[in-house]
Amino acid sequence: NGLKLPQGKDIRKNFFTGRVVKPWNRLPRAVVESPSLEVFKRHVDEEL
Repeated sequence: NGLKLPQGKDIRKNFFTGRVVKPWNRLPRAVVESPSLEVFKRHVDEEL
């Protein structure tokens, strides 16, 4: 997707982002750019 997040090396400092960056970057653009939270949740459930 076009909204990729950078992944840092200091896991202690960025614990949440350390776990979330790779799955977020794997999501298709259509999921990331969902028009509402409800649509986003539905798309994420379909992808996982």
